[in-house]
Amino acid sequence: MSIAQKASLFVLMLLAVVSVPAQEGPNKDVGETVAKPRKPDATTTPDDSTPAPIPSKLSNRNKADLPPGAPAFKVDTSVVTVDVAVIDNKGHFIPNIPRGNFRVLEDNVPQQISTFTMGEAPMTVCMVIEFSARFQQYWSSKWYETLTASYGFLQTLKPEDYVAVIAYDLKTTILSDFSSDKRKAYEAMQMLRIPGFSESNVFDALSETADRMSGIEGRKAIVLIATGIDTFSKLTYDKARKSLQDSGVPIYPIGILEMVGIYGGLPREGITTMQAENELKTFAKETGGMAFFPRFFGELPQIYGAISQSLRNQYAIAYSSSNQAKDGSYRKIKVELVNPATNEPLRVTDEKGKPIKYSIVAKAGYKAPREVE
Repeated sequence: MSIAQKASLFVLMLLAVVSVPAQEGPNKDVGETVAKPRKPDATTTPDDSTPAPIPSKLSNRNKADLPPGAPAFKVDTSVVTVDVAVIDNKGHFIPNIPRGNFRVLEDNVPQQISTFTMGEAPMTVCMVIEFSARFQQYWSSKWYETLTASYGFLQTLKPEDYVAVIAYDLKTTILSDFSSDKRKAYEAMQMLRIPGFSESNVFDALSETADRMSGIEGRKAIVLIATGIDTFSKLTYDKARKSLQDSGVPIYPIGILEMVGIYGGLPREGITTMQAENELKTFAKETGGMAFFPRFFGELPQIYGAISQSLRNQYAIAYSSSNQAKDGSYRKIKVELVNPATNEPLRVTDEKGKPIKYSIVAKAGYKAPREVE
């Protein structure tokens, strides 16, 4: 072989080595020159062909990112906030009640109200929908009507409100994360067409959702559309109840068991049915929400309107607890309307002077902080 042929062969071998792709794997020898991801150009258009992954955890849209090593401050005063709605017997919010007519009791001890505000405020709502083959199979033809009626609640939300959609059967699935874009919620609810598992784990679903929302600031709530029957949850009723008390997220259950029985022919199970409804009522009462049990589809728009009224128009009360012990105990809260001159229950009347029956919607208590060594 001539020198020219040997040189040509060497060049070909060198080109072959260069063209072979490097093996994938971690680069153990990282030098000073490291390529950083380039910021997207304004002219670059995202690839819409790949859908965004469903988040495994609801994001806290109000939580700011703290820099590493940021100082932490210890606060000794326990400030308790209570959102209160005063509703008449028709589900309408009663406005313009003076601050002096509100009395807050913590473990039957009167508290000094430090701040008092009233008015509309943006809210963060998570719609938790039961979608189990155990119940949807009885009225699959009517399930579409239920979802259509549920769209009505989304229409009561304002552009600055945030909403997420979660469905549950054997497990909890986040269909859409918190967003002010209501179209994402519509699209998420349209996915509920063919039920999967035949279990209905309402205790797990509520506890997981409330725990994820506990860190979100401002007005927030869970709107639950479910039968209320639990079949396979890891949590017991008592543990779920305690978890919801600790989270402090108001729950507004809409029990659909009556409608399933009327329209779908689901056999009522006596004690099981009563137990499910009582559990939903307890969850609502203790967290500061309201429970509804419609029999007909025509009742749903009025229910969604009442929920929106209760959530949006609230009296925001704050007080410094007279019990400063950081023992992690559960403390009961009771909000009353009184006449300060006589200390008797406040009498509310309409424009014609007729008395109005009203109810006070507020959380039943909170968990005191625990001292951290």
